[in-house]
Amino acid sequence: MTDKKQSLIDQNLQDLNNDGVDRRGFLKCMAWAGTGLVWTMSGGIPGSRAFAKIYGKDSGDGGDFSFVQISDSHIGFNKPANPDVIATLQTAINKINAMPHKPDFIIHTGDLSQLSKPSEFDTLEQKLKGASAKQIYFVPGEHDMLTDNGEQYLQRFGKGTKGAGWYSFDHQGVHFVGLVNVANLKAGGMGSLGHEQLQWLEDDLKGRSASSPIVLFAHIPLWTIYPDWGWGTDDSEQALSYVKRFGSVTVLNGHIHQIMQKIEGKVSFHTAMSTAFPQPAPGTAPSAGPMKVPADQLQRVLGITDVNYLVSGRSLAIVDSPLGDPVSSASGNGRGLVEVDPVVG
Repeated sequence: MTDKKQSLIDQNLQDLNNDGVDRRGFLKCMAWAGTGLVWTMSGGIPGSRAFAKIYGKDSGDGGDFSFVQISDSHIGFNKPANPDVIATLQTAINKINAMPHKPDFIIHTGDLSQLSKPSEFDTLEQKLKGASAKQIYFVPGEHDMLTDNGEQYLQRFGKGTKGAGWYSFDHQGVHFVGLVNVANLKAGGMGSLGHEQLQWLEDDLKGRSASSPIVLFAHIPLWTIYPDWGWGTDDSEQALSYVKRFGSVTVLNGHIHQIMQKIEGKVSFHTAMSTAFPQPAPGTAPSAGPMKVPADQLQRVLGITDVNYLVSGRSLAIVDSPLGDPVSSASGNGRGLVEVDPVVG
């Protein structure tokens, strides 16, 4: 592990020995950490819904196809914020398997492991073999590239990819692009795509019809959320310039372990919760890292979130309903267009 990468990880981890969550309270609420997002594509327009403990029988209906996004499993993490990340990953897998309609595939948006250890990758692979959706697409997080510049990750999860692990594929008329922004972290931990990958992305998108729906996914957000914590990608503006001409663009990320979203023109940005542990909202703690959460607040922080894309002309908007909040009328009846600011789940 390089000193630079080690210092970045050390900077982002807190002392968790007294996190305010007792074992009983944690076990009572632990299942909520296994949350993932079910994405449904209908006519190129994406909609998402977190799969909750009680799974709606109509979830996954009404679309051309569906897929599941999970993120930040951190297999190997064992601090009090979550002493059993394998169990919460299994919770997510159980919910995938309980879906009334089998998703076409799963996207994992990085930090599969905690320390890039072979045993951690082994455990993740073994657990995901139990998921009903057998096709799984990955992008690496910074924790997956700590010891060998990502060579082990590439051998296991990046076969057939380009460079540090970027690639694209098409599914039922939707073009998916997996990007890697953790191979060359900048000062403060900001993500970076780099010239070679940006050139590849531009070439990959050339010649595609502007009506083609595009889904980009990477680990670190492709919009600047909080640069003091490295929550952004320093050259994302150039990458996003290549998708401006498309009518429907969705950007999926992990890394920050909480729901945040933004609409910018025709581009919808969405970050996912972790299956392992929450992190603090930007600027509300001395640093990023596993968050100290009292048990009675855990559902709100890790909670189930419904995210609906409401279409009005060319615009898309997202209505976020965290578990601890009452369901808004907008998310309940789907009427009208709701403009939202970035929301922390």
